[in-house]
Amino acid sequence: MDNGLVQVTLSNPEGLVTGISYNGIDNLLERHNPEAQRGYWDLNWNEPGSPGKFLTIQGTKSRVILQNEDQVELSFTRTWNASQRGTFVPLNIDKRFIMLRESHGFYTYSIYEHLKGWPDFNLLQTRIAFKLRKDMFQEMAVDQTRQGRMPLPDDRMSGRGEPLAYPEAVRFTDPIEQEFKGKVDDKYQFSCNSEDIKVHGWMSTNPSVGFWQITPSHEYRSGGPFKQQLTSHVGPTSLTVFISGHYMGEGRTPEFRNGEAWKKVFGPVFIYLNSGSTGTKSSALWNDANAQLKKEMQSWPYSFPVSGDFPKSKQRGSVSGRLLVWDRYIIASHLLAAGSAYVGLAAPGEVGSWQTEGKGYQFWNLSSTNGVFAIKNVRPGTYNLYASVPGFIGEYKSDRIITIIPGENIDLGDVIYFPPRNGPTLWEIGYPDRSAAEFFIPEPDPHYVNPLLTYHDRFRQYGLWDKFSSIYPNEDLVYTIHRSDYRKDWFFAHATRKTKDNSYEANTWQIKFKLSNVKPSTTYKLRLALAAASQAELLVRFNSLNIHHPHFRTGKIGRDNAIARHGIHGIYWLFNIDARSEWLVEGENTIYLTQATRGSPFAGLMYDYIRFEGPSNGS
Repeated sequence: MDNGLVQVTLSNPEGLVTGISYNGIDNLLERHNPEAQRGYWDLNWNEPGSPGKFLTIQGTKSRVILQNEDQVELSFTRTWNASQRGTFVPLNIDKRFIMLRESHGFYTYSIYEHLKGWPDFNLLQTRIAFKLRKDMFQEMAVDQTRQGRMPLPDDRMSGRGEPLAYPEAVRFTDPIEQEFKGKVDDKYQFSCNSEDIKVHGWMSTNPSVGFWQITPSHEYRSGGPFKQQLTSHVGPTSLTVFISGHYMGEGRTPEFRNGEAWKKVFGPVFIYLNSGSTGTKSSALWNDANAQLKKEMQSWPYSFPVSGDFPKSKQRGSVSGRLLVWDRYIIASHLLAAGSAYVGLAAPGEVGSWQTEGKGYQFWNLSSTNGVFAIKNVRPGTYNLYASVPGFIGEYKSDRIITIIPGENIDLGDVIYFPPRNGPTLWEIGYPDRSAAEFFIPEPDPHYVNPLLTYHDRFRQYGLWDKFSSIYPNEDLVYTIHRSDYRKDWFFAHATRKTKDNSYEANTWQIKFKLSNVKPSTTYKLRLALAAASQAELLVRFNSLNIHHPHFRTGKIGRDNAIARHGIHGIYWLFNIDARSEWLVEGENTIYLTQATRGSPFAGLMYDYIRFEGPSNGS
């Protein structure tokens, strides 16, 4: 494909991107890589009960869908048949590539289809990957703060780098460029929430060239706006991830059973290229890429993809309304506007089901300060309305099924969320926003620092799980209501404690508080909102650590691995615990929180918010 500005070479019929020529440079992709490892779509899958398999998606048939003076669209397809059972994922896959006239880049999207009656399988991950030239691209940008010079992939090799607690994390001991000596690199340090993944990529300073992946919509990603995905990392590698178990866990990606029919379009994603004259600052390339992002967002949904499986603007609908919150213990007399709430449409399901939903499409937007929301350009289909309101625990889910019809706007009017509440707040720790970011995040060990995270996103520094053991080597965390400050005194992760023999032990945190008047034969309420959990088990005891059976236990929960992968949140959990008045005393009380899993530095949980409520006053 060639429009006079960009030339893209694709293998035929596989549909692999083997070359991208731009601004006089013969190939922006790594020429030393095999052709199948330069620019490609891939996926991981398995049959139920079988090990996972990796597949670079290669077509067996190609055709020109459209070719005129303004546009070319190519298709590379692979069709499944019964003879491939067990060796190839049971999907028909149609990869598309589009080039427009006068465009500094190209678009790609894919259509995956599982026909009725086809074998069961699990789709573990799917993405687009580009491996760029390491002799050119040495500056990376994933957002406004995480950008700068990056080490070479050679520095991660044995002899130049030492692997840390897991293979993705490496400390450089003898890097080619000595400025990186003693620094840490880990691709998970550059993960982003889906809501924030709009433009990211790599830059070369000599010559001045930028390579960017632009995603103007997140409708085709799994897990909603807070789901974290990989972006760009040392390679130089640039990814667009559509489905993955990262920050979510095994068994939470799409599973297809009983011959379920399914079809989904992933993308289009825009591969944007820009350049500058000699001496152009990298910031200029970044700013230009963001300006291009705005243009792409204004053009969404694109009008030019030929496939009928990608509905255009007139073939979509919209939903609007106003989200209000009623909490009688905050303001009993009237409703509160739910400002800055994420309001979204996703497949019908239970409360929170959208966190792991990946078969369908999701559409989210932020409400205004007065709670008004508008969700536009929604694909036809059936949905529930969901909402997450900062400052309030839990989340809203509509009882009604919303059916989107092309060209129609559904005005829902006032939508009221009744957050969990039994009685007045006696005390609280943290702020309910599905994240542990407001709690104490320690300085990293100076031997394990990534300099790009020095001033921002400190929670993404390597090894913070062991800092708990450094701060609390012998005694556990004790938090005293009205005296302690959660920003300084509540560690961001309830992790295991590393002992002198390098084992990892469970530990118990304490919350101390006073009650002046315990009402007999009543029920208090402890609300525990968790921002993340990985192989954790939380035991809750009131005023006695020595009782054999805790007053409450979660059971083993979570596989989001947010502690190891530097996430400040993973999957959200909410536990509402009845506290009988006979468990409490007038005067000093203590709640014991035991994270009982041991043996791993990465087992544990993160709290979002804790609230203790008095009995209902019945009003």
